[in-house]
Amino acid sequence: AIRMLNRPPDAPWWSLKLSGATTIRGDGFGGEIQHEAKGQLEPILVDALGDPLVAAWVSPAGDQRWYIIPDVIDWNNVLGWLTHDALPAHAPGALRRARSPHFVDPDLQTDDELTARLALSELEERHAEERADLQQAVRAAEQRAETIRYGLLYGTGSELVEAVAAVMTAAGLHAVDLDEVLGGTKSADLLVSADRDPPQRLVEIKAAGGAAQESLVGHLQRHLDTWPQLRPDAPVTGGVLVVNHQHKLHPSERTLQVYSRPEFVASLPVTVLSTMELFGWWRVGDWEAIRTAILGADATATPGVGEQASTAEPQARQKPTDQSQRWWRRRSGTA
Repeated sequence: AIRMLNRPPDAPWWSLKLSGATTIRGDGFGGEIQHEAKGQLEPILVDALGDPLVAAWVSPAGDQRWYIIPDVIDWNNVLGWLTHDALPAHAPGALRRARSPHFVDPDLQTDDELTARLALSELEERHAEERADLQQAVRAAEQRAETIRYGLLYGTGSELVEAVAAVMTAAGLHAVDLDEVLGGTKSADLLVSADRDPPQRLVEIKAAGGAAQESLVGHLQRHLDTWPQLRPDAPVTGGVLVVNHQHKLHPSERTLQVYSRPEFVASLPVTVLSTMELFGWWRVGDWEAIRTAILGADATATPGVGEQASTAEPQARQKPTDQSQRWWRRRSGTA
């Protein structure tokens, strides 16, 4: 760590290796004499390959210990490490003999000192344990959220469908994958209801790298028209089009609403939601907003298939014409 912190950018990268020596007589007679390496290197700091960067050379008899460190470093760091780490661990008697203020001899401390030091040690242990627990909790939360977050913001195809279905489930809704039930893409992507009871809504899920085409609404409308022939025993009360539009852009650069042409928005026969809206509600746990957006403000109402689903509440939460009201600037969708 010291080496990487203080080494110049153009300095070579090196490691330590114990080797012997070669001597040559000064009179030119006798040739070279090879001397084997003596003692051993005890690594202190190693690199990613396990090669020692800082080590201690110990003589064969064990009566000498020489610390070998890289060149071009800050000596204050080295001396601090020797005083606080190396000498207490390997030669505590040296600090005692030098009466160093950095050496704490428990046999010479008062009860107050020992009690305070013990309390500090216990506090540090608890802090380390709590930190480890919190780090694990953060990793677990990130792992649970990442699939849904990525699917809603950047997903297409089955990845996007699975993310939307997961959001429905998290909001307490029952989502059925119609491709699995019907054996192919014969209808919309999901059939969503509350506790498998009416009302039920067909949910069509689409993705668009840029602006979403208005013709996507027609796809859902055709599924609504043909649904009675597919499942006459399971009537639906409308449909919801969920679109991950402009997914090639960063979320902060996207529009919140899928469509912006006023006359087209006013004529929509179905609810249209962006995955940005779903993400905003899911992110803050506003499950009521999700249930209302999917099933309508009055979940017991049963409008005909051709009638417009209840979209007043979701649209009122985030006005289509006010693009400044984005989920990353405020907590959207309060119930």
